Amino acid sequence: MTKPIRTEEFPHAWLPVSDYEPADITALQALERGEANADQQKRALAWIINKACWTYESTYSPVSEHDSSFAQGRRFPGLQIIKMLKLSAAALARVKR
Repeated sequence: MTKPIRTEEFPHAWLPVSDYEPADITALQALERGEANADQQKRALAWIINKACWTYESTYSPVSEHDSSFAQGRRFPGLQIIKMLKLSAAALARVKR
């Protein structure tokens, strides 16, 4: 007999991100002002990729297909950021000629 799925065991992608510390807030605000030091830049980008976008999390929800779709939409910007971080701008410029 299978155990029933409990919806509270799965995070809700539509809820605002609540996993942050004062240093995350400071880093993001400094980044927005163009005043972030190297550590703040790294911290802000890491928070965006890992916490806000759930880039490396599973988006599957056994509870609802809609929950899975919403989570995948939340994850997509993080994947695009990672792609840009891995691309070679020089190689892209050669291809675009």
